Amino acid sequence: MKKGRFTHDYVCHGTPRSLPRLNVADGTVIGQCQARHRHGEWLKFLRLLDEQTPAERDLHLILDNYATHKHPKVKAWLQKHLRFHLPFS
Repeated sequence: MKKGRFTHDYVCHGTPRSLPRLNVADGTVIGQCQARHRHGEWLKFLRLLDEQTPAERDLHLILDNYATHKHPKVKAWLQKHLRFHLPFS
């Protein structure tokens, strides 16, 4: 298989973006499919995780270095929700 790269102007042509969360302890999944992946959609997903995960649990999220994950509004939200641990926040 040939290694590919995407340019800054790559368009996904309607392919939905999936935002899944897998609980490795019990195999449950929380997920959403969204048409776009901007900071607003990312915050919506983080809020969903916050709602559907017991408050006493810390959440360690594995994600890429995409700019959406480091948006100022996302960083502000994460500073108020210290149980979320992201590698690039």
